[in-house]
Amino acid sequence: MPALTPYAAVVLAGGRAARLGGQAKPQLEVGGRTMLAAVLAAVTDAEPRVVVGPPQPVPDGVVVLRETPPGGGPVAAMRAGLARVEADVVAVLAGDLPFLTAAIVTQLRERLTDDGVLVVDDAGRDQFLLGVWRAASLRRALAGAPAHAPVRRVVAGLAVTRWRPPVEPGSPAPWTDCDTPADLARARATAAGQAPPG
Repeated sequence: MPALTPYAAVVLAGGRAARLGGQAKPQLEVGGRTMLAAVLAAVTDAEPRVVVGPPQPVPDGVVVLRETPPGGGPVAAMRAGLARVEADVVAVLAGDLPFLTAAIVTQLRERLTDDGVLVVDDAGRDQFLLGVWRAASLRRALAGAPAHAPVRRVVAGLAVTRWRPPVEPGSPAPWTDCDTPADLARARATAAGQAPPG
């Protein structure tokens, strides 16, 4: 198998989760580590690893920066992160994916043939913050886009491959995120090997 192109990682970790008590969502723990730590662990081979959001604990060597304007949404955050990327390929990831693995990121990189490749969940929804992109293509798409524009609309003109990773029965899906207290409780129960509540 040919060597994969080196890549960077931009992790969107901004904002506070109003439905989770206003806490910094990526810093909430699932399975004994923060969700942000889980995402960063899945991209340890990326250079650089850029976290876009307010100041928060990260491993040594990880860059933390703010988007403009602060809280300006994912498009502004992606633009800010890409400004620190020199690699030709970039993984763009949400900071609240506690079950993301390095294997999923590698398989996305292996499937990058056009402008981008992203995960599709079991309901058929595009996961725009779980994908790998040609940095130049993504920069062109983001150029001039309003800060709060939907990511779907911004990347609509790009050639994007969609991939639904197989999920073993009983295993958590890599696209699992935590937007509500119920989501967080389910993720924690799953990580602890318990039957998820609800």
